Amino acid sequence: MTTHMRQEIDEIPQAVARLLQGSAASLKKAGHSLREKDPAFLITIARGSSDHAAHFIKYAIEQQAGRAVASIGPSLASIYGKSLRLDRAGAISISQSGKSPDIVAMAQSATASGALTIALTNTLPSPLAEASAHPIDINAGPELAVAATKSFVNSIVAGLAILAEWTADKELAHSINNLPEKLTHATKLSWQELHDELGEAESLYMLGRGPALAIASEAALKCKETSEVHAEAYSSAEVLHGPVALVGRRFPVITFAARDAAEKSVIETADGLTEKGALAFITADGAKAARRLPFVETGHPLTDAVALIVPFYGFAEAWSRSRGFNPDAPPALKKVTETR
Repeated sequence: MTTHMRQEIDEIPQAVARLLQGSAASLKKAGHSLREKDPAFLITIARGSSDHAAHFIKYAIEQQAGRAVASIGPSLASIYGKSLRLDRAGAISISQSGKSPDIVAMAQSATASGALTIALTNTLPSPLAEASAHPIDINAGPELAVAATKSFVNSIVAGLAILAEWTADKELAHSINNLPEKLTHATKLSWQELHDELGEAESLYMLGRGPALAIASEAALKCKETSEVHAEAYSSAEVLHGPVALVGRRFPVITFAARDAAEKSVIETADGLTEKGALAFITADGAKAARRLPFVETGHPLTDAVALIVPFYGFAEAWSRSRGFNPDAPPALKKVTETR
């Protein structure tokens, strides 16, 4: 029997196409508003997988628009009752359900403080949509598995589409429009070699740099959620400043590398860890020691990075089942977590 998680992974290309078609006008409007406001900086408001999507969007905005982006703890508004001076800022909130009280409270505070507020949500209408000037329906469709997959990808793609409109980046826009076809290929990639080698591993590292670090963070969370495996995400630079002490013989390391300026240094780190005895895999060509994982090239560094999560999701779903878990219903978790 096919799990909901596997079905939703296979639906990612269609979900992205639905977003780009169904939300085109609102994405364009949000991008134009950012261009008009010309914010000095931006903040993001999110938790869980949505926060990993926000982290990806942060790197993309900083690279392409030259604006600093900071993640703001939602409890600042919901628990501590504080507001920030955001009249010169943009604010991006991300929530699949659109109703987590702390996310909504921080979005309301940002709007009241003068920020240009954008909400990326899979639920319209919703409290988060009502709290924001630009509510964007990410159009992922119903997501029944507890572990988010297509809503994570669509949140990132929505952010990239807004960025492309804001900066009038035709190259990025073209790559985004081609994503459904590219992601269809990504759903068919197999990471069976990684599956076979990990076996009953109970701890592993996920590495990345730039936008791929956000992908590593999402991958680590999915291992925890679906297989109860202790997985930690690190920058491929930061891992060498302490965490490398735990890397011994056959310690599993999965490195997410995109076709960007960081690729060479990330490959060098993966190769170096392999020489220390690690069981290292990497989504790149050219590694001398780390093993290659299949990936899809999309024609742009940012869309290359987001495409990396799709074959990983397929691996995570299969690995979870092989370990005796149900990836659709992880123990002690529920689909919507309403934190305050």
